[in-house]
Amino acid sequence: MKNALATLGIVLAVMTSSAAANPAADALSTCLSDNTTGKDRKDIARWVFIAMSAHPAIHDLSLVTNEKRDKSNMMVGALFTRLLSENCPVQVKAAIASDGENGAALRIAFDSLGKLAMQELMSNQNVITSFSDATKYIDNDKINSALSDK
Repeated sequence: MKNALATLGIVLAVMTSSAAANPAADALSTCLSDNTTGKDRKDIARWVFIAMSAHPAIHDLSLVTNEKRDKSNMMVGALFTRLLSENCPVQVKAAIASDGENGAALRIAFDSLGKLAMQELMSNQNVITSFSDATKYIDNDKINSALSDK
């Protein structure tokens, strides 16, 4: 169990899962979703952002201090502890029974929670505007030309 819990954060940050859903994963996903608030999800998204800011390719874009990183790690650790030990232990046990501590059910469930967390941020109008600003620099004529049947 310790190994699975240690890897959950990595899985959540990576947010990739190619495995097909299964009943145990669906039940755990639902439990995680039902037992997190919008604030919890924003905190998870914040934690993912902070973790990603450690990458050398983007580290210079962030002003994350070690104190902020540690505070975020403590917060998400407490949240995951609550979810796994208080809110969803039955579903976690079923997920582990389904395919082991490092199995797809846990990855799928936490991938789902990660996606919900990102939706909390992605639905903000400032974020939407920031993403759409890139369209000013897309050369539609060049794309259309490359895709046309000439």
